[in-house]
Amino acid sequence: MSRHRQERWLFRGIYGLVLASALVAALDVPGEAAEPGQDALWVLLTALAAGAAHGYAHVIAQRAAVAGAAGSSRLRAVLAEWPLVAAVLPTVCLLLGAEAQWWTEQTAADVALLFNTVALFALGTWAARAAGLGRLSSLRSGALDMLIGLLIIAADALIE
Repeated sequence: MSRHRQERWLFRGIYGLVLASALVAALDVPGEAAEPGQDALWVLLTALAAGAAHGYAHVIAQRAAVAGAAGSSRLRAVLAEWPLVAAVLPTVCLLLGAEAQWWTEQTAADVALLFNTVALFALGTWAARAAGLGRLSSLRSGALDMLIGLLIIAADALIE
């Protein structure tokens, strides 16, 4: 994978993880009836909409920069956002598991927040290693990326 493709994949994956975490935190409202199936649908639809919007924004920006029609690159630009959508799938699956009554929605939300936070750490560490940083620097970088997930968890706890 080229460095540029790897960078775009990481960007979209991290964006998807943060999006999934923020959505699951916002949709899991204490005291309201649990609707994990509906929440899963909202997480997925929001990721699809965000991916489409981001891809199409690239098309618009390219069109403005080149002063020409984007042509068939529109579909490719939108489809290139698949890592963003893929990153929300673990959260969607956890919520669907709650819909199937394998666990509660609260458990699904908590596990999704934890999973996404650990995944942010892993992607941040991996990106730093790929950039040539040493192990300790890479771990520090991963920890800073993980901080985003921890901030979402803290905000969720404070808002509840």
